[in-house]
Formats: sequence, structure tokens, C-alpha cells
Amino acid sequence: MEAATAPEVAAGSKLKVKEVSPADAEPPQASPGQGAGSPTPQLLPPIEEHPKIWLPRALRQTYIRKVGDTVNLLIPFQGKPKPQAIWTHDGCALDTSRVSVRNGERDSILFIREAQRADSGRYQLRVQLGGLEATATIDILVIERPGPPQSIKLVDVWGFNATLEWTPPQDTGNTTLLGYTVQKADTKSGLWFTVLEHYHRTSCIISDLIIGNSYAFRVFAENQCGLSETAPITTDLAHIQKAATVYKTKGFAQRDFSEAPKFTQPLADCTTVTGYNTQLFCCVRASPRPKIIWLKNKMDIQGNPKYRALTHLGICSLEIRKPGPFDGGIYTCKAVNPLGEASVDCRVDVKVPN
Repeated sequence: MEAATAPEVAAGSKLKVKEVSPADAEPPQASPGQGAGSPTPQLLPPIEEHPKIWLPRALRQTYIRKVGDTVNLLIPFQGKPKPQAIWTHDGCALDTSRVSVRNGERDSILFIREAQRADSGRYQLRVQLGGLEATATIDILVIERPGPPQSIKLVDVWGFNATLEWTPPQDTGNTTLLGYTVQKADTKSGLWFTVLEHYHRTSCIISDLIIGNSYAFRVFAENQCGLSETAPITTDLAHIQKAATVYKTKGFAQRDFSEAPKFTQPLADCTTVTGYNTQLFCCVRASPRPKIIWLKNKMDIQGNPKYRALTHLGICSLEIRKPGPFDGGIYTCKAVNPLGEASVDCRVDVKVPN
């Protein structure tokens, strides 16, 4: 059960002053026949605080509830002495069999146990004190799920496509429609799958249907409460026929990707310090896959445990483990395949730390 209790001044709250005639303004005078023992008329107590309504922010716009929900509105007001609070629904008195009101010293509560669509409308609270009056207006909208579209028709089927048309529902659930949800089901599985959501038109084209299958379609209406409980289904099935199309394939010329080795990234000269591992990198492109040979000063270093050579996706690397002063020199990476060979060089200097 929700209650709007934020004490905020309503934009629609108004203060009215009732007109008082001069005769009403004069104090009552005793008639000549009135004796000394006649009762003295009682005067109204002075107004210490003008009536004013504090309408919560949530109620300044249309207050929306679903059918069956509870409506519990707490409206704070001011006025001293205690003012009189009067509620009306669309300008008429409330139906006490459905709506109950409790008026306190500083607030008024409007309560509906199970809201129905007939409870929608404009509710007005009037707070009266003497000749002064404050008013506030609250718009309540009670909604429910919409009814189903009135009919659905399979208009046309061609290729892998089908065209559908339908008419809007007679009952929108007391609110505007958000759109339609279109579903399809093939006769083999019988399972429904959604193909369109929040669709606003009353006709559509369903594409990408499978050749050889037969399809049925249905359409749900949707509003703020959700989808309609039922949906009309097409009486005719959409049969996707197999087309007698003969495809002539053209001969495919196999492309030759063979290529002699070619380095796309050369080796770079570097300087290192004694005892620190050093790595050399280069990139090569070739087809078929080339054989990679590493040389130092034109001498093959394959199999030497001091060096570790790796090749992956054309990236070649050589790690020199803890180089010493005699590991400096010219390093060469050579790539060889049946179509040719290529090589790149770099200079490595090894310095002894001071």
C-alpha cells in the first residue's frame, strides 16, 4: 500500500476568499422583544492560520495505478482552527461504498482498497475555514491490460516473406497502446518466436522464413500494463515453397599465394650490459613457411644453449642469455623457402658496467 506523503506545495493549490455581505459582517443585535435571559449568539473563533494544501510532488502529474491496486493518498494541509476538508470526484460527491476518507488535524487520507477503471478521473480536495478556501486537484488513472487485436489476416506470401494485416483492439485498457508484438510458429515444432516488438503499425512484412516450412502468425497488443492476455492467430498458413531455381556456378580460379621470403620489420642495432638478457626481433613474410637460421658473425648458432630462437606467426626472436664481452658482433636472421631467401643484420654491443 503506497502513500504519497512528501510535504511540498502544490502548483494547483488555490486559496479563495468567500464574499461576505455587509449584513453578515455586522454582529447580531438583540431584538426589542428579546429579554435579558435570551441566549447570546456565539461568534466564530478568529482565524490564526489560513488554509493551505501541501500537494506531494508525485501527485502533480497523473497518478497511474493498475486495476486491483490499492490507492492510498495522504494530503497534508494547514489551517487553524481545524478546517473542513471536502473531497469530490469529477465535481460530484464520492461514492462512499468504494472510497473512504479520513480527515485529521493536519492531513486528509483518500483510500480505495481495490481500484477499478471507474475510479479514474479528477479528484478535488477543498479545505475550508470561515470565508477562506484552498483547493488541490489530483488526476487518477486506473489501467489494465488491453484487449487483443480484433482480427489478423495473411495478405500475401512470396519468396521468403509474408505480409500480415490486423485491426486495433476495441479495449486499449484505459490508456494508450505502446505497440504490437508479432510472433511466428512453424507447423513442425509448434513453438512461438517473437519477430517484432513495440511495433506501431497495423501491417507488417515478415522476412527470412525457411523454405519448405509452413507458418502461422499471431499479434498481441501492448500497453503500460503489458501484453494482451490473448492474441488472434491467422487462419491461413504461409507455405514457403521450394523454388525450382537452377544455379550455374562459375569456375573458381585458385589463387597462388606462394611468395619468397621478405622481411617486413628488420633487426635493430642494440647495446646491452654484461649479464642482462637481450632479445632481437624481426618480422618475415613468406609462403610456404620459411626456415629461420640465426648467424653470429656469419657463423651458425643453431643448437647453441646460450641462444634461444623462437618463430611465431612470422615474428622471429633471438634471446641472448646473460651476454658477455665476447657475445657482441653482427647477428643475422636468414629466412629460406623453395622460392628464395632473405636476410637482415644488426650490430650488438656488450658493455661492461663500471
